Amino acid sequence: MAVSLKDPQDGDLAEVSEINVTPFIDVILVLLIIFMVAAPLSTVDVAVDLPVSNAQPQPRPEAPLFLTVKGDLTLALGNDTIGRESLQATLDQRTNRDRESRIFLRADGTVAYRELMDVMNLLRSAGYLKIALVGLEDTGQGPAPAATGAPRP
Repeated sequence: MAVSLKDPQDGDLAEVSEINVTPFIDVILVLLIIFMVAAPLSTVDVAVDLPVSNAQPQPRPEAPLFLTVKGDLTLALGNDTIGRESLQATLDQRTNRDRESRIFLRADGTVAYRELMDVMNLLRSAGYLKIALVGLEDTGQGPAPAATGAPRP
């Protein structure tokens, strides 16, 4: 409750019905300072060398369809090299137009992330939304061995 000390004529203090905004301003300033300090911490600006996966391997289908991005940025579906413009037609032929088929995407370690995303965008525009990224298993024995191109059993 606030009181006014303007006109003490009869010695009685009158109540003021105005809102005291000073505590509100204090709270707003504290929140502003917190957000100013926290905002730069929320941005991701770190160069990352992505590790191998240590997740449990998922069972593979009987005939998995591997799409490989080679080091020279050419694409290979299984063991056959294909062009980017014929990717959709080749996938439709291999999957019998089943757009729910899972495509196992793997890339050479020298392939830039941007190039991998371009291939994923090609798959999405072709209607293949189920994409599994293939990596080496983490065996806990130091650095991962070089990939031979053949899937592990």
